[in-house]
Amino acid sequence: MIKIVLFEPEIPPNTGNIIRLAANTGSQLHLIKPFGFDLEDKKMRRAGLDYHEYAGIFTYESWESFRETHGDHRVFGISTKGSQSYHSIDYKEEDFVVFGPETRGLPDSVKEELGAENVLRIPMLPDSRSMNLSNAAAVVVYEAWRQLGFVEGI
Repeated sequence: MIKIVLFEPEIPPNTGNIIRLAANTGSQLHLIKPFGFDLEDKKMRRAGLDYHEYAGIFTYESWESFRETHGDHRVFGISTKGSQSYHSIDYKEEDFVVFGPETRGLPDSVKEELGAENVLRIPMLPDSRSMNLSNAAAVVVYEAWRQLGFVEGI
């Protein structure tokens, strides 16, 4: 299953919800510091319920550390400034999908490093600013899982 990457997440319940998403879909969750909360935050743990033990969670000190570890894999970013829709990609099990911080989105430097062809968007009505982070992650993860045939245990 694809890997979910949260770049500098800020809001504990969103990360908790995404932990639950990862656990229920067989996705891994990769978290890039700094965080806007402590991983033991009560609100994050409440949102993730008891799914923490079922989700593969990995942390990185920086974007550079993440890239050094996974530089040989395809990495897509999600942004309202993306050049193509998230559903136009043929996802592979080893792909990574990066979501930016809730209040700022992915920084331009990350989008430039990924390349315009790898920055995807979720269609929204005109004048919409953005979706909730955990909702956006669910939309993309389920599309990738659908493409992969909803194979369980990946």
